[in-house]
Parts: sequence; C-alpha cells; structure tokens
Amino acid sequence: MTSQHTPDSLVTEFCAAWANGTADELAEYFTEDATYHNIPLEPVVGQAAIREFLRGFLDSFGGIDFQVRHQVSSGDLVFNERVDTFVIGGNTIDLAVTGVFEIADGRIRAWRDYFDMAPITAAAQNQ
Repeated sequence: MTSQHTPDSLVTEFCAAWANGTADELAEYFTEDATYHNIPLEPVVGQAAIREFLRGFLDSFGGIDFQVRHQVSSGDLVFNERVDTFVIGGNTIDLAVTGVFEIADGRIRAWRDYFDMAPITAAAQNQ
C-alpha cells in the first residue's frame, strides 16, 4: 500500500491488490477499528478479525479478480460497481457486486458489499 492517496485512488489500489495480495497485505488497507460487511453475512469488526476473515476467504477461493465497472467518490465515500471473479470447486463465478467504502486517515474504515449469494451457494453445492 502506498502512503499518499485520495479515497478514490486508495479503493482503486485496494481492488487491484485482490488479484494476488495476501490477507496480511489486504488487511493493511483497514483502520484498526474497521468494519467489513458482506451484507448477506454478519459484519466483521476490527483489523485483526478482518485479516483472519480474508485469510479464510483467500484459502477457500484463491485470488479474486475485481473488475471495477464504475466508481465514484464524494469526500471520504467511494462507491463502485464490480464483477468479482473467483473459483469455487473448479467452477468460475462472476459475481455482480456493489461496494461502499468509507475512508478515514488514508485507510478503509468501513466496507460494505451488496451481492446475491445464490451463485456462490450453487457453486458450493456443485463441488
């Protein structure tokens, strides 16, 4: 993670880092008291808890490609529309996602992703 960012450029770099970043590297983008919430699931609170969640996620799915279609920012808020591509049990999933990021002091304070769990559930059942 580079040191000087606008909120928009921080989120752009963070999304690109998912292609081959580690849980430790990705967790460094978050504040100590950050919240990561995949809206269909329970929120994960705190940088250490986010690091462990990301470790489990990456161990399960490997790298993930965030294809950002549109991104806009206003002040410390960044919104993006993405297609997240990853593999579950040999099945490639292209998941439509809308992300909302709140930035504080050059790091992510809150990240909320909105998506439909059905493609993930279907792929997991077909393993």
